[in-house]
Amino acid sequence: MTSTKRKAVALISGGLDSLLAARVVMEQGIHVEGINFYTGFCVEGHTHAIRKKDRAKPKRNNALWVAEQLGMKLHIVDVIEEYKDVVINPKHGYGANMNPCLDCKGFMVRKAHEWIEQNGFDFIITGEVIGQRPMSQRKETMPVIARESGAGDLLLRPLCAKLLPPTKAETEGWIDREQLLDFSGRTRKPQMALAEKYGFSEYAQPAGGCCFLTDAQYSKKFADLWESRGERDYELDDIMMLKVGRHIRPRPQFKLIVGREEGENNFLSGYRKTYANLKTTSHAGPLVLLDGELTDEDIELAARIAARYGQGREAGTVTLEYTGKEGVAKILEVTPMPPGDIPPAWYI
Repeated sequence: MTSTKRKAVALISGGLDSLLAARVVMEQGIHVEGINFYTGFCVEGHTHAIRKKDRAKPKRNNALWVAEQLGMKLHIVDVIEEYKDVVINPKHGYGANMNPCLDCKGFMVRKAHEWIEQNGFDFIITGEVIGQRPMSQRKETMPVIARESGAGDLLLRPLCAKLLPPTKAETEGWIDREQLLDFSGRTRKPQMALAEKYGFSEYAQPAGGCCFLTDAQYSKKFADLWESRGERDYELDDIMMLKVGRHIRPRPQFKLIVGREEGENNFLSGYRKTYANLKTTSHAGPLVLLDGELTDEDIELAARIAARYGQGREAGTVTLEYTGKEGVAKILEVTPMPPGDIPPAWYI
């Protein structure tokens, strides 16, 4: 082993694999710092903080938690704008949903490669395991990531390194290959056993993804957004709005975003100056945002649907206040739409 202390940067998602990969390399005397790329699509820290049913879940940033466990410096880098091209134009296509996993991993490693060149670090660590992810973590796709990112043999995957060709860190003697691992497949039992050995507990659910784009329901809403606007683009507010509320599209030109509980109503209220909205005044009910261009007929239809989700759903008439995007309000009185009159196809 070389006597020069080498430095590596580890991609830290906040999951168990990245935690263990960094620790395995730190055990060999390498100076490791973490890097977390913020795309806007991360699951943690959004709906958990809004919905009542999720309040028991930890309100923590898992990447910061990993850094704390390892006593490691963490660099959080905002890549929201750069990441758009990955989502909109993935060279390798999407997975089962709207997840561009192979392009995503290549993007993250490319950004890490740029970072180590700028900061004088020697190589990159990821928590990838052969066979764990159907799109990006296969033996035939792992060389694609290394090649297209520009990282080449500077990319080390400690958890499955023994099943892959040696990297520069190994051939140069910076890392002892024999102390690396040969994990493979979708089972997380080896990782959980290693975590127990190291004394790690309360880590993020090892089988849970950290990206909303892997979620079928979220992906459906995301695809609907693009179709309704006639273009493949988005802003951070769009990402956030798709995570909250019940989305209903009764007409191609507009949709309703219906708060499901107090926390969501409070969150959606922050967007009342951006979207036209409806609020029942005769009964308790949700705040409803309206996205799109609406005619008077559309507004009445939206009001009837909104009334169906309030406590006046059984009443003959419900009064609502409609406020347009220009801020002008008017009072509406409508008959709530019966649940059976709302086709399942309207729900996004």
